[in-house]
Amino acid sequence: MDLLTALRTHRLVAIVRGADPDAALRSVLALVEEGVPLVEVSLSGRDALDVIAQARAALGPDALLGAGTVLTDEDAQAAHRAGAAFAVTPALGEGVVAARQLGLPVLGGVMTPTEVVAARALGVEAFKIFPARQAGGPGYLRALHGPFPGLPFVPVGGVDAAAAREYLAAGAIAVGVGSPLLGDAADGGGIPELRARAGDFLAAVRPADPVAHP
Repeated sequence: MDLLTALRTHRLVAIVRGADPDAALRSVLALVEEGVPLVEVSLSGRDALDVIAQARAALGPDALLGAGTVLTDEDAQAAHRAGAAFAVTPALGEGVVAARQLGLPVLGGVMTPTEVVAARALGVEAFKIFPARQAGGPGYLRALHGPFPGLPFVPVGGVDAAAAREYLAAGAIAVGVGSPLLGDAADGGGIPELRARAGDFLAAVRPADPVAHP
């Protein structure tokens, strides 16, 4: 999977974390149907590996389906067996190393410049600024681009539709969104409401049309 191209193309990663595996699976499928193909299923959700495996079976081999909260070697191996095409981590550790050894591209969690340097050395494909809101929001992202121009940053944590626009304008290649998009859908809440929120976020991350010049 070409994770960088997928991030640049779709600009939105939906993060599914739920207490109801059936509802989490319905949420994944609804998001993809609504045009949100990049979906991360967090391993901190109930029976997350089963959700990944069932989603993979339903969506096929080319679906942009990943595993989140990959912390350990065991997490990476289990996610790979379940059918995850990429791994997402909240921090740097053995989960990153194991995922890379398995051939999974990694969206690796960082907050400080020191962690950005460490993540580059580990070979992550993109850099998850987490938790983005607490780190300083779009202003912090702009500051990071000073010493690290052009690096593919993906802010995650407290990103609503308005913040998504601000982060992308500040140079993010994509944003990762959990509860502001999912609401309670992965815990058994309404799927129609999830579909409506997906439309709002897709509008928020859509690139602006170029200004026509006479």
